[in-house]
Amino acid sequence: MNKQDGWLSRAAPAKLNLFLHITHRRDDGMHCLQTIFQFIDYGDEIAATSRQDGSISLQDDVLGLGDDNLIVRAAKLLQQSSKTNLGADIRLEKRLPAGGGLGGGSSDAATTLVILNQLWQCGLSRSQLADLGLKLGADVPIFVHGHAAWAEGVGEEFSPVDPPEPWYLVVKPSVEVSTAEIFSISELTRDCPPITIRDFLAGHASNVCEPIVRKHYPEVDKALNWLEKHAKASMTGTGSCIFAEFETEQQAEEVQAQLPNIWQSFVAKGCNHSPLYRDEAAKS
Repeated sequence: MNKQDGWLSRAAPAKLNLFLHITHRRDDGMHCLQTIFQFIDYGDEIAATSRQDGSISLQDDVLGLGDDNLIVRAAKLLQQSSKTNLGADIRLEKRLPAGGGLGGGSSDAATTLVILNQLWQCGLSRSQLADLGLKLGADVPIFVHGHAAWAEGVGEEFSPVDPPEPWYLVVKPSVEVSTAEIFSISELTRDCPPITIRDFLAGHASNVCEPIVRKHYPEVDKALNWLEKHAKASMTGTGSCIFAEFETEQQAEEVQAQLPNIWQSFVAKGCNHSPLYRDEAAKS
């Protein structure tokens, strides 16, 4: 946490889905799933400062979404819920690619809630903030709670887990994948038998969206084929980002150095405790 000249800044870290199963489709069209979310020490950065006129201003809206931006929506939701008269100027340092399956928008929203809860002295607990975040998206509460999680339902039912924390090489092929498109494709597997954490640790888990994305997005297939020559590779969420784990940072960087320059990439450490709360953990 950094605070300077009235500005408060915190990390909005990415997440990886270590596996993704779909167990069934509900009558309302929503998909019930099983997955593990783990944070990595790489992501966006959010900074904010209070203003007295009640206005919410997102400076440099890189996506050009205006009031539809999840950051703005999160700020206004907290403002309405807390009945504060304060507003905020918000800055976003965007590092995470859109359409990559890294949870950037949800993480930005969660970090916005946490920062403004402190700046506006709303006094809401993490659980209360997570309840607000659920109105913005199923992944937002996990980012608010800030611990790696086993998630079920549509992603809103979760419990803390502590998987290994390896180093990851994350690769972003030069395409964006639409989650809505992938979930609408008929050949997507939607009847995975429920598994346990023990099953996952024993290697009995995969990402059921990966074969569909490989088929419809050849660039993702090409990147996975390349990465699989060096380590066990997986796709996060509905893609398009893929990742492989390594015991050391050096091993990940050695493979990264061989990566074709047509793809973006970064090396990051797996984190069961979110970098959003890094400073709080250091003080405890």
